[in-house]
Amino acid sequence: MSSVCIATYRAFDDQADFHKKAQSIAVGLTVGSWTELPEARKAEMERHLGKVLSVQVHEPADGELGQRYADIRIAYPDINFSRDIPALLVTVFGKLSMDGRIKLLDLDVSEEFLSAFPGPKFGLSGVRRLLGVEERPLLMSIFKSVIGHDLAGLQDQFYKQALGGVDLIKDDEILFENPLTPLERRVEVCMEAARKAEVETGQKLLYAVNLTGPTSQLAVNARKAVAAGANALLFNVLSYGYDVLHELSKDPSIPIPIAAHPAMAGSMYPSPHYGLSASLLLGKLMRLAGADLVLFPSPYGSVVMPKEENLAVRQALLEPAGQLKTSFPVPSAGIHPGLVPLILRDFGTDVVVNAGGGIHGHPMGTAAGGQAFRQAIEATMQGIPLAQAAEQQGYEPLRAAIQAWGIRE
Repeated sequence: MSSVCIATYRAFDDQADFHKKAQSIAVGLTVGSWTELPEARKAEMERHLGKVLSVQVHEPADGELGQRYADIRIAYPDINFSRDIPALLVTVFGKLSMDGRIKLLDLDVSEEFLSAFPGPKFGLSGVRRLLGVEERPLLMSIFKSVIGHDLAGLQDQFYKQALGGVDLIKDDEILFENPLTPLERRVEVCMEAARKAEVETGQKLLYAVNLTGPTSQLAVNARKAVAAGANALLFNVLSYGYDVLHELSKDPSIPIPIAAHPAMAGSMYPSPHYGLSASLLLGKLMRLAGADLVLFPSPYGSVVMPKEENLAVRQALLEPAGQLKTSFPVPSAGIHPGLVPLILRDFGTDVVVNAGGGIHGHPMGTAAGGQAFRQAIEATMQGIPLAQAAEQQGYEPLRAAIQAWGIRE
C-alpha cells in the first residue's frame, strides 16, 4: 500500500451494519462512488480509494439502547490531500463529523506526511535546557485577576510569583491587547521583574506572554514580543487552528517556546459520541503542529478530565513519533501542593505542575504559594511524605498549604 493516513473512529448505532457503514465512509470520503464506475475507471481511481482495515463491533451485554458501537479503522491515501493539518482533518472527518454519532479517536500519519512538520522547536528537553533544570518537574504559575489592572499591578503580581521559585509564569488566556497592559510594555515590565527576582532566587524563568490579535497579525505581534524580550509565548490554538500554530512554531524569527492553551477544547472532546478524542485533540495534533508545552485539564481539580484520557494525552505528547521532539505535559486546574505526590505518581517527573489559585490563594501570600509547591516537589522526589516534610524547619509554606487544602497521596 502507498503512503496512507489511518483514521480510527468509534461509531454508535443500535441497528447499523457497521461493515457496510465503514465501506461507505471509505468510499464517500475519497472517490465518492465506486459501484457505479466502469471497470476502466475503477482501475484508474484505485489508488485514491479509502480502504477499510478493520471493524470491531461491540454489542452491549444487556441490550441497552444507545450502547452498541464499532471501532473502525480506515486508510486514506496521502495522494488525496496536501501535507497540512486542515487538509488531513477535512479529509478524514470533515462531513463525516456531521453524520450521526461518530467520534474520531486517533490518526496515524505516514512518514511522508510527518516529514512536512518540524514539530516543537524546543520540546521538553529544550525547555529544560533553557531553564537549566534537568531532573525535577517544572512549576508554572498563572496570572489571575488581570482584567482592568495596569502595568504596575501586573509587574507586582509577576514579581511575587517569581519570588516563589516558579520556573514559568503564563498570562491568563483571557488577557488580550488593551490600553492598560499593551503587549510590548507588558513583556518589558514583567521581564524586568523576572530579572529582579532572579537576583533573589538565582533561578531562570520563562514568561509565556499571551499571543493574540487577528490571524494576519500574529507573527508580527510575536516578533514584537521577542524584540521586547519575551522568552516564551502562550497561544489559544483551537480558536485559531493547528495550522496557525504550525506556521508560528516553524518561523525562525520566533525563536522561543510556545505553550498551547486548551481553550475551546471542551466543545470538542468530552462527548463519547461526537468530536475528537482528548489524546488526539490536545496530544498528537498539538505536538505535530509544534507546541513545546501543552496545557490540558487535570484529573484532580476543578475542570476534570477522566484519568485514562488524561494519561492518553500525556502518552501522545511523550511517545516516540518520528523526528518530532516530545512536548511537555501540563495538567492544569485545581492544583494545590497536596496533590504533588499524586501528579508525580501519575505523570512522572517529565511534567509541569501548573497552579493558579494554589499559589495566589496561599494563606501566607503568593511567594509562599510557589515555595510550598517547590517544597512539595522536593519532598516527593526524596520519598518523604508531605505531612512529615511539613514539620521540618523552614517548611512553613508547605505546612500552611496542607492546612488549607489537605493532602492527596
